[in-house]
Amino acid sequence: MLSAILTVLLQAADVMAAKAGGAEMGAALGAGLAAIGAGIGIGRIGAGAMEALARQPEASGDIRSSMIIAAALIEGVAFFAVIVCMLIIFV
Repeated sequence: MLSAILTVLLQAADVMAAKAGGAEMGAALGAGLAAIGAGIGIGRIGAGAMEALARQPEASGDIRSSMIIAAALIEGVAFFAVIVCMLIIFV
């Protein structure tokens, strides 16, 4: 799975390198890495929450709300990074 994602990223980098300079290629790679990092982070939050729920089912409300807040913060940072990268590409 990871090798397929890396293959797609390398192909996109190759296309960007042929069309544009280093700034655009770096921005495209940065947007991809931000999205991958956010996916990994949210996945780890979900795994940790499931483990915590298995150990203490009575604390499910607190764990769920903490998980949602942390996932929203990660997604916000990733969205900001992707927007910055898109601004570098198109402006």
